[in-house]
Amino acid sequence: MNLDLKGKCAFVCGSTQGIGKAAALELALLGANVVLIARNEDALKGTLSELDASQGQKHGYICADFTKPEELDQKVKEHIKKNGDVNILVNNTGGPASGPIINARASDFTTTFSNHLLCNHLLVQAVADGMKRSGYGRIINIISTSVKQPLKGLGVSNTIRAAVANWSKTLAMELGPSGITVNNVLPGMTNTQRLRSLLEARSKTTGKSIPELEKEMIAEIPAGRTGDANEVAAAIAFLASPAAAYINGINVPVDGGRTGSL
Repeated sequence: MNLDLKGKCAFVCGSTQGIGKAAALELALLGANVVLIARNEDALKGTLSELDASQGQKHGYICADFTKPEELDQKVKEHIKKNGDVNILVNNTGGPASGPIINARASDFTTTFSNHLLCNHLLVQAVADGMKRSGYGRIINIISTSVKQPLKGLGVSNTIRAAVANWSKTLAMELGPSGITVNNVLPGMTNTQRLRSLLEARSKTTGKSIPELEKEMIAEIPAGRTGDANEVAAAIAFLASPAAAYINGINVPVDGGRTGSL
């Protein structure tokens, strides 16, 4: 199986913690030149120092805030102009606050739409031509199992994640003829800061302790445990590899079997 990414350049968003960081580390191990994208420069430098460079890779980072799409677009295009084409794009950013959809403000939807879909779109537009020139393109969007089965208490996230999934499927059809694949990875309950934040918020609203909520959550997972970020990263890395060239336009749940649909 060909998993070699030597000579390939990968942009990884939200790559200073959680799934994004795990994906960046995994892609570097497979030989890719990794460009980290996040808003905290100190955290970016810390992650950069952890990336494997044993195959002569040259890694870097772009410090950009997804709440400022125009700034993100400008910085990404400047980096590409200076350093060359990108072959792999991992779209990943933090999820919105939890809560019932009936309580959501209009601004909650527009902000989340901008952070997730619009920023993803700008990034794809910035890298697509280079992928076409190189004959190698992998776009991987980190979304949520909510695109298959909406999750309780995540109204805004359920709504916007579904929009991103349909945007992705449309891109897969349009870019497939150019040798570019577009796929979604759907993490389930994964040991990240995002999960801890959701548990803390749910604890406050329900009055239940976090251990109690964790026990209830794990009871719904056939695997009998939560996942680790590196397990999600393994799926991302495979989809980024030459071995996944004929996999296009799909959703890949990494959730221990929790999602109640195929």
